[in-house]
Amino acid sequence: MQKYGLLGYPLGHSFSKTYFNQKFEAEKINAQYINFEIPNIKDIKTVLKENPDLNGLNVTIPYKEQVIPFLDELDEDARLIGAVNVIKFTKGLFGKKLKGYNSDIIGFKQSIEPLLNETHRKALILGTGGASKAVFQGLKQLGVGATLVSRKPKEFCITYDEITPKIMEQYTVIVNTTPLGMFPDINKCPDIPYDLLTPDHLLYDLLYNPDETLFMKKGKEKGAVVKNGLEMLLLQAFAAWEIWQK
Repeated sequence: MQKYGLLGYPLGHSFSKTYFNQKFEAEKINAQYINFEIPNIKDIKTVLKENPDLNGLNVTIPYKEQVIPFLDELDEDARLIGAVNVIKFTKGLFGKKLKGYNSDIIGFKQSIEPLLNETHRKALILGTGGASKAVFQGLKQLGVGATLVSRKPKEFCITYDEITPKIMEQYTVIVNTTPLGMFPDINKCPDIPYDLLTPDHLLYDLLYNPDETLFMKKGKEKGAVVKNGLEMLLLQAFAAWEIWQK
């Protein structure tokens, strides 16, 4: 039996475990998917030791960056992003080799690309966490220049207070990578000037619970195109499976 799993903390109601185990059952694949809820990234050594038959792992918050020193190799996207959410196990001369990939960038690109048009040349990325790095690289590969927006002043970022009418006019793609608006805090949203949105704007929210966040609702009211992150979530899971199988 093939064995896969998820590293993270806390894991609670993980999408991956349900998704992959349902997939294995439906497609009659002799495999199982297990959650490895570890309070410290160093515990990955114990996970590997106790599960020598592992074929692959997903990595989620807060370990997408912390896991890198434990890997033997990184694929180019993962190296550029500086975050890993898929680990593939291959046989090396001295046992197993662990190679890190980032399927978030694959899922994001495939999901947002059909919505982009020639007016979408610049993007604002709300948030500066691990997901924002995958979004930044993904947009860059699609020919869209991006600027990160942070609550506090940071290098290579602007703050929410610095979003001017001119910036809103030029940056017609806005991607939310923050947890603001996620269930149960559905009445929250990033602090951007929503009154300056137009039908030329595209608002993409990495959140998918609720289906329509307040960020998306406010965009819709101004005629903007809006999309949540559910498709990205599914596409990155497809991509993870393909990475393990190839």
